Amino acid sequence: VLYPVGLLDQTPTVLGLRTLALTSAGEFDQVVPIRSLLLRVERAQELAVAAIDRGEEASATVGLPLEVHTATWTAISPPRGGWRAVAGPNTATLERLAREGIAEIAEVIPDAVGELIVRRVRAEVWGREIPGAEHIPAGVALAAERLGFLGDDEVKSYETGPWTRLTTHRGHVLVRRRAWTLS
Repeated sequence: VLYPVGLLDQTPTVLGLRTLALTSAGEFDQVVPIRSLLLRVERAQELAVAAIDRGEEASATVGLPLEVHTATWTAISPPRGGWRAVAGPNTATLERLAREGIAEIAEVIPDAVGELIVRRVRAEVWGREIPGAEHIPAGVALAAERLGFLGDDEVKSYETGPWTRLTTHRGHVLVRRRAWTLS
């Protein structure tokens, strides 16, 4: 499941990726509204927990929401192979960057401000380089934190071509560097 996180013209593309095991051998390649999918996953978790509480063993079933065809990021496909391990930020750094970025945006942006100003401030904050991993934008910290990928996990970093992937056992955050970025 790919989640577009930051697709502003001024920032690199940041995607969250969570994989789920399928109980059947069906194949699909669909773009669905993330809110609808997350609600279905939450409901399936609630039903599974209720079954466990009753002493029953049951797998969770998640149906797919209706497909959408208007997502502009759908043509962006990270590679499936060729990834090599590289040095990258640790969990504590990502958590700190996410907290600091969220606080900075909340402080800078007043309640009633135009969309262009909001976009500019967000692009500035989340497009900043991570110290020690200058090719990775701070937006990956927001993505990893908001999607619940951080915690006690070690964050592992991988690269292939213009792509960087930060991985925990909970999910992946992928970033495609801008074409003019040399690092």
